[in-house]
Amino acid sequence: MGAVNTTVALSYEDIAWFRDGASLAAASRGAAATLARRIGLSSHRVAEVALAVTEAATNVQRHADDGALLLRVVRSGDQAGVEFLTVDSGPGITDVPAALADGSSSAGTLGIGLGAVARLADQFDLHSVPGRGTVMAAQFWPRAADGSAVVASRDLSTVAGVTRPISGETACGDAWAVRTDDRGAAGDRPAILVMLCDGLGHGPLAARASQAAVKAFQETRDLSPAGALDAIHLALRGTRGGAVAVARIEPAAGRVLYCGIGNVSGFLLGDDGRKALLSAPGIVGAQMRRLRTFEQALPAHGALVMHSDGLTERWDHGTLPGLMSHTPLVMAGQLLREAGVRRDDASVVVIKGAW
Repeated sequence: MGAVNTTVALSYEDIAWFRDGASLAAASRGAAATLARRIGLSSHRVAEVALAVTEAATNVQRHADDGALLLRVVRSGDQAGVEFLTVDSGPGITDVPAALADGSSSAGTLGIGLGAVARLADQFDLHSVPGRGTVMAAQFWPRAADGSAVVASRDLSTVAGVTRPISGETACGDAWAVRTDDRGAAGDRPAILVMLCDGLGHGPLAARASQAAVKAFQETRDLSPAGALDAIHLALRGTRGGAVAVARIEPAAGRVLYCGIGNVSGFLLGDDGRKALLSAPGIVGAQMRRLRTFEQALPAHGALVMHSDGLTERWDHGTLPGLMSHTPLVMAGQLLREAGVRRDDASVVVIKGAW
């Protein structure tokens, strides 16, 4: 048996959502500066992070009908950075290149403009649909003595996901995880496994179930989708249980293997639309029927999307022009904006550029 690579490309912690309101800019700026200092960014970098987050939050305040900002610590190996995502429903941006040009700033913001935010960030992406809304994402990593980034963020954007708790809660009952398997991989193209769990209900007890699923997924030696689900099923006994799906992407074979129980949605996106991946009824940790794994060919230049029932399935990536050319995180944010509901925990994971 070859070595199993269980390293997650990026891991996340200290996830916090800030809803649109009078205190959005001040609250998110303070939280961003606190996170940046805690992970050891230089005082200059802390100031840049706070400035960029303030500009992004103020844009949401001034232009969105309904918006929010996600702030979290992101880790790659022994390096840590700060990441934000803004999601808003509103008029959108009709001319994105002009909005990102030097000297372009919305009235009432700090005046640095979105172009300066993009330059301060190590990774930046923005997608806007006029009349519907805008999603913007940025990562800020430590800088070397010569000002260069210590993490090549562009190489870490194959998989990204977002979780959001139900309104009124801080703990989210949804969780996801990713790992790779280089046993038998051709060249540098190992298999990628992605797991998404929707713990039953919401709040701390649902979060306990979903975190147990993450732990079991990360520790299992059986990296088939059905084998991983069996391990998660055992781990979730004694918890509320949940809906869980596991996808195994095999770039060398040009296929995805998918096994799911409960109300977790999976879709392959391609030029010809989307193809649903099937899950069986049941509750992982309680009532799980005989597992079936389904195989589908990977679409050229496509993507895999997995989400909980905190998003409806009434979204169509074809109505979001240019979406497939953006990063997985911005794609996830747009799908959350399009289809997310406030009356339930929500999670969405996007895998793109892996094959």
